Amino acid sequence: MANPRKVQAEIDRLLKKVAENMEVYETTYEKVEQAPNQVQKDKFEAELKKEIKKLQRLREQIKILHQNPEVKDKAQLEQTQRAIEVKMEGFKVVEKQHKMKAFGWEGLAAAKDDPVSRAKTKTCTWVTECIKE
Repeated sequence: MANPRKVQAEIDRLLKKVAENMEVYETTYEKVEQAPNQVQKDKFEAELKKEIKKLQRLREQIKILHQNPEVKDKAQLEQTQRAIEVKMEGFKVVEKQHKMKAFGWEGLAAAKDDPVSRAKTKTCTWVTECIKE
């Protein structure tokens, strides 16, 4: 059996890697959200996909360590694994938005719900009400 100190050191290194990659993922996710045009958005989404793949590999390592009988405190591993899974769910949403066709049913419905369209609709209804009065 491995030395408990070595196992704990391995866990600490793994959690440090996860924290660093989560930070990179967050910055890349913000870049995707704030991208001014589609070309940059595509580029940042490709970077985001690379980062999520790294996080998935680290998640698999966490699963392996979680099954190790020498690991006593598994709560931190579970929390980290769940945090990675939440990021994966967020990436799934970004990927779905990326693959949505602009003039398909979903794309047209999403265009109605964007903040600019809502503001425009609200302004139009206000102007219409003012004219009626």
